[in-house]
Amino acid sequence: MTKAGILLDVSRLSVSYDSILAVNNISFTVARGEIVTLIGANGAGKSSILRAITGLIPSEGGITYAGRDLRNMAADAIVAAGIAHVPEGRGIFGNLTVQENLILATWQRKDKAKIAADLKHVLELFPRLQERRKQLGGMLSGGEQQMLAVGRALMTDAQMLLLDEPSMGLSPVLVREIFQIIRNINSMGKTILLVEQNANMSLHIASRGYVLETGSIVLSGTGRELMGNPRVKEAYLGG
Repeated sequence: MTKAGILLDVSRLSVSYDSILAVNNISFTVARGEIVTLIGANGAGKSSILRAITGLIPSEGGITYAGRDLRNMAADAIVAAGIAHVPEGRGIFGNLTVQENLILATWQRKDKAKIAADLKHVLELFPRLQERRKQLGGMLSGGEQQMLAVGRALMTDAQMLLLDEPSMGLSPVLVREIFQIIRNINSMGKTILLVEQNANMSLHIASRGYVLETGSIVLSGTGRELMGNPRVKEAYLGG
């Protein structure tokens, strides 16, 4: 992969909570237009990596996006630079309607015509949100809240989405639907960094993947290569 094709470059990243090292000197890249997945057990450091990238927690090491150094940038400035984070647990505003949640994500944007077009597109991408656009976010089902969280990220007009456990707590049918939506978003030209415990589904759609154990990257490769790796099969794919 050429340096020119790299959108996100994470170099020697470490994250600590007090004296506990959660992420240990890891390096990886995400190229423009890729789906890259981070897989690993609970506590492997996956969510900490996303939070460090988006400036939500302090970290050591280098993080650049589209050639811009993200260190010391505020979280809102990182969103404005083009990265949107869909956190584990969705983080929607339950006391606001679906449409208000979506519009709130555009607070840094000035392009009113494009905002209107993006809102129309998001509601077309998620027909259930269109049906419930006047309903309070807190009244949505888990799957609908996940769709709203992803739709809200799209409304920032970010070129890269960081998705943290988008399938958590969803039925198998909704899991398949969410992963198809992720594919569709990627086909729109969005770059995706995906954190998932559902290794089977995430590796199926990923261009490349990294396997984390206790804060360190222990394996990497294409989605297909990792699915065929005996160590990954045993630990994450049920055999």
